[in-house]
Amino acid sequence: MSEYFSLSDCDIIGFDLDHTLCRYHLKETSRLIYESFARYLVEHKGYDKDLLNLTPATWDFCFKGLVVDLEDGNIVKLAEDGTVLRATHGTNNLSTEELMKHYGPKREWKHFNSLNTSFTRSAKYYFYDNYFDLPGALLCGKVVDMLHKRGNEVNSNFWKDMLAAIDHNYNTSAFKVNDVEETEGLPSLDKPGWYSQGNWPHLHELLKTMTGKPEPKVAYFGDSMRSDIFPATTFGKWETVMIVEEMEGEGVPKSDAALSNKTQVEPQEKRGKFEEQGMKSPSAMSNQWGSYFVDMHKSEGGDEEHQKLTWCCHCIHTYSTMAIPSVEHIADLPLDYKFPRFSPDKPCTIGYYPKPPDSVLKRCENLS
Repeated sequence: MSEYFSLSDCDIIGFDLDHTLCRYHLKETSRLIYESFARYLVEHKGYDKDLLNLTPATWDFCFKGLVVDLEDGNIVKLAEDGTVLRATHGTNNLSTEELMKHYGPKREWKHFNSLNTSFTRSAKYYFYDNYFDLPGALLCGKVVDMLHKRGNEVNSNFWKDMLAAIDHNYNTSAFKVNDVEETEGLPSLDKPGWYSQGNWPHLHELLKTMTGKPEPKVAYFGDSMRSDIFPATTFGKWETVMIVEEMEGEGVPKSDAALSNKTQVEPQEKRGKFEEQGMKSPSAMSNQWGSYFVDMHKSEGGDEEHQKLTWCCHCIHTYSTMAIPSVEHIADLPLDYKFPRFSPDKPCTIGYYPKPPDSVLKRCENLS
């Protein structure tokens, strides 16, 4: 395999829509999604109205890549090997001693192998992988806090209400157009057309017909490891470009196009409103959770801390061809531009464009 990746070498280029081609103002959408979730629990499930009261500092908890352990109400941040780097019970941090009590001296999360090999969701845990359901991680923490305040037992029962809130927010029937969806699967796909809920074999046959090639080379852009990058790489053997907005929270400047667009469409008074409130964007580094890419870890019986890649960062290096903060960052480049690709034989800084996140760069420097 070439050490470089170029879009001009691909027969087909595909894009996810939300948070890839279509970017959102994360502060505003996060607030809207959280309030919709919380209002449903208050109005339909009898939860305390305090769930609707948030301070600006509360949003620091909202962090992509967290896993909710539904059996005990803990929320964990994982290292590349499944070690628990940090964890909370509700929204409250667990100490090193508490981490060892829950996860043993090596701080191993028992469901890691299941999550790491399939990325499927489970009745025992929930992985927060995208910005559309991410405010639910904050709500989970607040609900566990509330249950403790009431003196109620914390177990997976609260998750049934969370799922009901998610279903209420994202009811698929709301996305149907004139009820034209087929009740049964189609025997094949044709071009042009709009299709949903499809499968890889049908799509592969269509791409072969379109290109006239037995194995067309496909590049796919997406923001979700679970639903975009992992399946496209594993099943389709496609080249994948992962959109990682967290890069902009760690030293990678916003694109000129994004800065220009923000100036044009976002009034100064609106920007000031959120700046004054001190509300953190979910893509920015969190004080409570640290970096999305790297974190400190103390090994069993050791006195010194060392830097470990997070599980999310490891997955980016493993399943993505390359990572960028947004499509705008490469939109003005020629189609034959050669991007260095991720490789296990290269430093972990190689594969990010236009530059690695600060924490990854610093870790690599410390190792050399």
